[in-house]
Amino acid sequence: MISPTFRARLSAAALPALFLLLGLAYASWTARIPALREALDLGPARLGLALLGGGIGAVASFPLAAWLIGRHGARGAAWRAGLALLTALPCLALAPSFGWLAAAMLLACGATSSLDVSLNALGAEAEKAAGRSIMSRLHAWFCVGTLSGALGAAALAALGLTPLAHFTLLALAALPLLWSSCRVLPNPPAAEPEPFFGLPHGPLVTLGVIGFCGAVSEGSIAEWSGIFMKDRLGVGDGAAPLAFAAFTGAMLVARLLADRLKDRHGARAVVVYGSLLAMGGLLVAVLSPWLVLTLTGFALAGAGVAAVFPFVFSAAGRHGPLALAGVATMSYSGGLLGPPWIGFLAHSFGMQAALAFVALLSLAVAVAAQRARLLE
Repeated sequence: MISPTFRARLSAAALPALFLLLGLAYASWTARIPALREALDLGPARLGLALLGGGIGAVASFPLAAWLIGRHGARGAAWRAGLALLTALPCLALAPSFGWLAAAMLLACGATSSLDVSLNALGAEAEKAAGRSIMSRLHAWFCVGTLSGALGAAALAALGLTPLAHFTLLALAALPLLWSSCRVLPNPPAAEPEPFFGLPHGPLVTLGVIGFCGAVSEGSIAEWSGIFMKDRLGVGDGAAPLAFAAFTGAMLVARLLADRLKDRHGARAVVVYGSLLAMGGLLVAVLSPWLVLTLTGFALAGAGVAAVFPFVFSAAGRHGPLALAGVATMSYSGGLLGPPWIGFLAHSFGMQAALAFVALLSLAVAVAAQRARLLE
């Protein structure tokens, strides 16, 4: 018989564990994109189209996530979306052609986004119950997962483990964590009859624009930094994921400090100056011919964009679940358009120009955040 105190501690640890699992799964498959590309001999444009399938799955999953949360609650939705994500991982490595890879990415990204929405809904309820800001720390656990996934992918690739073996082992190991965490979490009721899915309006549009550009930046670096490392610096599969590892490692540290910086300087200032730092870091990464300086640039970019999602979602969440859903919809649409844009730009102008475009988006975030009254 589990005591109420021990169960409360398990429940408190379960949500960070699920954010960690989400980051681990996401980083593991994105870090192996270079290997998936080489297995199917895809150029930048065709790889961009395959990633477009993932973006479509991510955005199209919002009505599904809304239905799951409305029918099963956020905890039940998290369990079902997590199970779908773990099932999708081996499918990415099993794809025999471009079309099947696009379909597998659609499934994987749709499940990832549904799990993300469910966890943020649980996080909003936990933040309300705690009476203080905890969203940045929850997102920091996502960074712990992405950092672990990127470093693990680099190590496994260096050891010669195939993506199929890697993804299968990860899915089998993560399943007990998913099941046990979902069992002990509270299951807050859905926000009925208010709709969960919608587009932002009024001042919320500015938050949506910031989230959109942030999603383009994060998704593009996650899915293209390994390709950049191989094509620009000529590194092998073992070193290619280090750019994403540097990016997400710095993001982790920054998110652990973000709540304190917000209390001292305000959310708007943190996002503005962070975005300028991200722009500078990306320009360093793009222009540097040396591995260490390139990794430093990606790390600065990760530290700079760290506060965008937690603070945007926290600001939107203060205006109710419909506002949060609308801003999330617009934000995650960046995941639909961002990686394919980068693929098409890389095909036409090269990877350096494509990532320089991401640096310009960081400047756009700084300008929009300066005008976002709702961030305060």
